[in-house]
Amino acid sequence: MNTFPVIIIGGGPAGLTAGYELMKHSINSVVLEKGNKVGGISRTEIYKGYRFDIGGHRFFTKVIEVERFWHEVLGDEFIKVPRLSRIYYDSKFFSYPLEPYNALANLGLMNSILIMWSYFKAKVKRPHPVENNFEQWVSNRFGKRLYEIFFKTYTEKVWGIPCTEIRSDWAAQRIKGLSLKKAIINALFGSNTTTTLIKEFNYPKLGPGQMWERVQQILDKQGSPVHLNTEVIEIERDGECINSVTIRQMGETRKIIGKNFISSMPVSLLVKKLNPAPPETVLQAASQLKYRDFLIVSLIINRAELFPDNWIYIHSPKFKVGRIQNFKNWSPDMVPDQSKTCLGMEYFCSEGDELWDMSDSQLIELASQEIINLGLDVRLDEIEDGCVIRQYKAYPVYDGEYRQHLQVLQDYLKSFRNLQTVGRNGMHRYNNQDHSMLTALLAAKNILGENHNLWNVNVERSYHENFTDEEWSKLKGKSVNRGMDNQILINNLLVSKDRVA
Repeated sequence: MNTFPVIIIGGGPAGLTAGYELMKHSINSVVLEKGNKVGGISRTEIYKGYRFDIGGHRFFTKVIEVERFWHEVLGDEFIKVPRLSRIYYDSKFFSYPLEPYNALANLGLMNSILIMWSYFKAKVKRPHPVENNFEQWVSNRFGKRLYEIFFKTYTEKVWGIPCTEIRSDWAAQRIKGLSLKKAIINALFGSNTTTTLIKEFNYPKLGPGQMWERVQQILDKQGSPVHLNTEVIEIERDGECINSVTIRQMGETRKIIGKNFISSMPVSLLVKKLNPAPPETVLQAASQLKYRDFLIVSLIINRAELFPDNWIYIHSPKFKVGRIQNFKNWSPDMVPDQSKTCLGMEYFCSEGDELWDMSDSQLIELASQEIINLGLDVRLDEIEDGCVIRQYKAYPVYDGEYRQHLQVLQDYLKSFRNLQTVGRNGMHRYNNQDHSMLTALLAAKNILGENHNLWNVNVERSYHENFTDEEWSKLKGKSVNRGMDNQILINNLLVSKDRVA
C-alpha cells in the first residue's frame, strides 16, 4: 500500500499544475489519470503523424503566475502564431475581428441599419427587466436583432438547448470586452487592445499536449509519478477527512493513502465515488449537473495550402459542424508532410444523440461533405483520410438549475479539511486553460500553508485577463470582488467560440 503527501486525481492542466507547484516546494505527489495520455481536453492527439488539438488552445494570459509557468516549462519551444479567424453566416464569410466594409457588404446596408436601431433601442430601454437567461442578457446589451443573427444559432448549436434555458451567468462569464461604440472605433481606425481579439498568441510547436507531456516528464523524474490508464473507483472518507483512494490499473485494484487530495475529475462523479456515500440530497444534486460532449473529425487533405485562417466559426444551421481548425496554420510542425493539410471539423453533441452515435466512417463522410459544401475550395478527391476523437464531458452546462445544484455540492465539499477541487470539471465552471491552472496553483499554495478560496477564481476580474501581481497577492483568503464589466464587444459575436476550448 503506497502513501503520498498529496494525491491528485486527474492529469489535465489543473492536476499537473498542482503537482508541478508542489514539486517546486519539495512536496511529492502522485497524479492519477484515467486516460492514456495527459492534458485532458488540452491534450494533443496524433494520427499517422498528424497532430491535432481537441479544439484549438491559444496560450495567452495575463495571469502572471501562469505565464511564468508556461515559459519555465517550454521556454523557446513556443512559437508566435498570427491570429486569423472568420465567421461563416448566411453563405458568407465575415472577418473576425470586424472589418466594417466586409461586414457592411455581407449584411447589407438595410440589415446593418436595423441592427444598429435595435441596439440603440436596447440601450435606451432594456427590453428585459429581468436577466435570467442568455437570450435576455444578450438582447439587453446588443439588441434583439443582432442576438438573433449572430448569437442564437451558434450558441444553441454548441449547447444543444434553447438560449432561454441557458443561464445568464454563462453569458456574463464568457462575453467580455468593450462597448459597441469602442468596437466600431477599433474597426474603423485599427486600434485594438481587447485581450480576446489579440493579433498573435503563443503556441507550443507540437501542440498544447507538448506542454503537459513535458510536465509529466518533469514530475516523473522528480519523484512525483504520473500514472496513466488509472481509474479512481473509490474515495474513502472518515467524517470530514479523506483517507485514501482505491484505483484500478492494468486490471488490478489497490489502495493509495494520502494526507491531502486535489481533484479535477467531474465534481458530480467525485461525490458519487465517496465511501461512505454522501447524503442523498448531495447525490441528487450531482445527478442533475449536465455536460456537453464533443467530437472532432480530423481530415487529411492532399493540398499544401487551403484557407489562411487558424479557425472558422460555422454559424449556419444548414451545417452540423460548429468550428473548423486548420492545424497547419497553428504550427507547421503539426503536419508531417508539408504538401498536405489537416483540418479539424468540430461537432458539439451529447452522448447518445444522433451525431455521437454515428460510426467513424459516417462522421468522416459527413465532415467531408460539409467541408466541400461550405465553399472552402476543397474537392472530394483531395480528402485522403480521416479519424474521429470523442471527448466526454467537454463543457459544463449552465442550464436553468445548475447553480442551485452546484451550490449543494460546493457547500458539502467545503466541509472536507483535506480535499480541494480544481479546474473546469472539478468546479463545474467553464474555465479557460489558464484559469483552471490558477485554481490549481492556489490549491497547491493552500497545502503549503496559505489560505485561498478557490471558488473566487473566474468569477472575479482574473477571468477577464486583467490580472496583475498586485491582484494575485490580494486573492489570499478573500475575493477581489471587482464585479464584471457589462459592456460587450460586437466582435465577440459568437460568445464562447473564441475561447470554447
